[in-house]
Amino acid sequence: MRTPAEHSLASGQAPADWWRTAVVYQVYLRSFADSNGDGIGDLAGLRSRLPYLSWLGVDALWINPHYPSGGADGGYDIVDYRAVDPDYGDVADLEAVVADARQLGLRVILDVVPNHTSDRHPWFQTALADPDSAEAARYHFAPPSDEPPNNWQSLFGGPAWSRTPDGRWYLHLFAPEQPDLNWRDPAVAADFDRTLRFWLDRGVSGFRVDVAYGLFKDAELRDNPGSYSPTLFGHGPEQAMTWNQPEVHDVWRRWRSICDEYPDTMLVGEVCLADLEQVALYSRPDEMHQSFSFRLLKSRWSVEAFADGVQTALDAFGRVGAPVSWVLGNHDKDRQVSRFGGGALGTSRARAAALMMLALPGSPYLYAGDELGLPQAVVPDEAKLDPIFWRSGGARAGRDGCRVPMPWNDSAGVGFSPDGAAQPWLPIPAEWEGFAVSRQTRDGGSMLTLYRRALALRAAHPALGSGDATVETQGDVLTVRSTGDDETVRCVVNMGTGTVLVPNPGSVLLASSTHVKASAATVALPPDTAVWLVED
Repeated sequence: MRTPAEHSLASGQAPADWWRTAVVYQVYLRSFADSNGDGIGDLAGLRSRLPYLSWLGVDALWINPHYPSGGADGGYDIVDYRAVDPDYGDVADLEAVVADARQLGLRVILDVVPNHTSDRHPWFQTALADPDSAEAARYHFAPPSDEPPNNWQSLFGGPAWSRTPDGRWYLHLFAPEQPDLNWRDPAVAADFDRTLRFWLDRGVSGFRVDVAYGLFKDAELRDNPGSYSPTLFGHGPEQAMTWNQPEVHDVWRRWRSICDEYPDTMLVGEVCLADLEQVALYSRPDEMHQSFSFRLLKSRWSVEAFADGVQTALDAFGRVGAPVSWVLGNHDKDRQVSRFGGGALGTSRARAAALMMLALPGSPYLYAGDELGLPQAVVPDEAKLDPIFWRSGGARAGRDGCRVPMPWNDSAGVGFSPDGAAQPWLPIPAEWEGFAVSRQTRDGGSMLTLYRRALALRAAHPALGSGDATVETQGDVLTVRSTGDDETVRCVVNMGTGTVLVPNPGSVLLASSTHVKASAATVALPPDTAVWLVED
């Protein structure tokens, strides 16, 4: 176990504000690497693949929930916050991952879920058995009645209230197996303080905070002013009583003070609000270090949408002095290759989008498999596990398709599990051997090679990631100019349908396609491609 004073990386890198420009790789643990052949990714499997992450060139990894879980929502229904699910190993396995990562110069960020627990959590079990218990006060219960207490809706479909066996109502803004905690009870905050210190004492470098815009609900449980209808970019005024209550910011100030006891650690919040000005407030200097900007994740492929997504985030986070945490893919959204059109078209756009994101100042978060150009997998209905699919009666496809296990080699099982293993927990498409890491490392034009080159150049050119950025558009061309102390790099993206000529003020650093042609004066940029240009 590490003390706070021992928390600096073994590599000797200066710890000050590393998170401002860090490239963070999201590991969906269940789908990353299976070490024991049970068809489920685990910590030992992740540990064996850490050299890959070092080779790729990322700075940190964020691990999706590893805790004992009821299994209703991909690990986000937690039974014990200070333990490891036996499917994944034990606490010693996680400590070994942290130690090995540290030796490779990588930091480890854990997922923490403070909005709700599993219905199998000991607190909730006691609350069901005894309505007058201290544990019952840690959730939102309402007395028996014919109708739910209000009109609040679950994000997974249907009412946000379910009945207990004795007729009471309890709140769950997600699945019924995920009862919401009552953060007005001091015991809840005190227990999470212990959870943070438990993992920080084991050397982790911080936490991704699930549903960080939640936690507190309207104290009077008043109706929401509108029906459940989130806007394009997140939740807005129609859900004013369930999200973004002012009291939540005090929680992040409290958590920030704990992290400040452990030098070199950080918090990044999942804040799914429509108003980026509100999202940025979660990253004020005394709150979380970062809060995700999801605009690019939810934007269509167009110069207007991407330019607005970049500029709005730069402005909002700049006003509070925080870096932007950029996201193009994660475990809750269709794979970007499929979102951007699928096939060759979607792949070309995903390659260009990767160069654009990696050129931006701030901290990009990469989702495991996006560096391979994985499409959204087609998962048969009978194999789906996501509660979104089942609670919507199949009307919503759910998120299983972006959670299918990683292809590591071009064998029949794509190297996710050892030979002779059980079937993977989600079926892997047969054609995914073509996306395998082993195959792409041998291909100089592969998506994986592009990511690795881009990450190496980003590290070598401080203007990328930490420069001052300006955003310009001309027709269907988006340009982000990043200026550092010693140089300026332009990222130019052609989001139109025809080749365009752009001025070449210096030299080509990297292009998303071999079809990009440069002369002394101009660069011919085909549709759906991007280029990095160093200005002389």
